[in-house]
Amino acid sequence: MARAKDADGNDAVVIKKYANRRLYNTATSSYVTLDHLAQMVKDGVEFVVFDAKTGDDITRSVLTQIIVEEESKGANLLPISFLRQLIGFYGDSLQTFVPRYLEMSMENLAKNQEQVRETMTKAFGQMFPFPAQPNAGAVEDMVKNNMVMFQKAMEMFNPLNAPKGENVAASAGQAGGRDDLDALRGQIDALKKQLDELAKRGG
Repeated sequence: MARAKDADGNDAVVIKKYANRRLYNTATSSYVTLDHLAQMVKDGVEFVVFDAKTGDDITRSVLTQIIVEEESKGANLLPISFLRQLIGFYGDSLQTFVPRYLEMSMENLAKNQEQVRETMTKAFGQMFPFPAQPNAGAVEDMVKNNMVMFQKAMEMFNPLNAPKGENVAASAGQAGGRDDLDALRGQIDALKKQLDELAKRGG
């Protein structure tokens, strides 16, 4: 079987992993490496990886291996602080919320990457191509804004976890739990509309 379905139901190339750790592409009838799989991801080729002996779907662990390999080469996309925070969410009450939040964030970035490139290029004085190591201050501002929205979203789903002295009432400028929640929902709706408009302009 050269093709199967991935987690989203899309047609995907079947990769088999053998006990000797070799990876076999059933579509091309050839052995491949993690580098090959990484390039397939970049090329938009969907694939699933099965353990050749047990038949278990091990796609997640193989994709994680690819990330580890890329990070070890110096292509550091995952800051240490992010990794620490991510580890901290394992076993937390918000564990089920985090994957979807990260997935939506990456989907929005991928959907609007051209607009993001244009915005960042203008922010860095018309530098082209897009700088490999842009100004840290500008990037930090973007990250902080994103994290503020993330924190507010977490507080909406789990108000009891809101940090002392940094509750939603302070950010919304109102008192009362219900008013705070309504204000937060309004902010999130406004953010969603901005993202939708950005996506339409890019589409």
